[in-house]
Amino acid sequence: MAAYLNGGKPAGRGRYRPLAEINVTPLVDVMLVLLIIFMVTAPLMTSGVPVDLPKTSAQQLNSDTEPLTVSINAEGKIFLQEQEVQVDDLVAKLQAAAQNNPDRRIFVRGDKGIAYGRIMEVMGTINQGGFTKVALLADQTSATPPAKSVPPAAAPTKPAPAAAPRPQGHG
Repeated sequence: MAAYLNGGKPAGRGRYRPLAEINVTPLVDVMLVLLIIFMVTAPLMTSGVPVDLPKTSAQQLNSDTEPLTVSINAEGKIFLQEQEVQVDDLVAKLQAAAQNNPDRRIFVRGDKGIAYGRIMEVMGTINQGGFTKVALLADQTSATPPAKSVPPAAAPTKPAPAAAPRPQGHG
């Protein structure tokens, strides 16, 4: 005669036994969706100041820490990340943001329509503040060689702006 120790029922039948394993399929699905969302949105969150960068074919630099970005817009206004600053306050705000680390990488973004002297003034101010890793940013172009200087005949040309009539005078 066989005796059952669990209340008179044979083992494996009757009562449901809890499953001690985790089903990871829904977790993987959610993580993949989040990964795709962050991959799409991360490049859009670099900086909120609209700057028309010049084109270059140089390779992008790899960096270990997120750099600080100093932007100069078309009007010549200076922005640290997305906050407008004056040239006189730039070094103090950079030191506070970099936590007094002079080796922190700083990227300078300048609109291609502003004077080169304004960009050099900002870079000189940053350098005088003790920061040595300062780099200029530009838009990446394709790796094709530059086109010939003669434009093709079918290319549309930009009309010249109308000149204001000069007053007729003697002299």
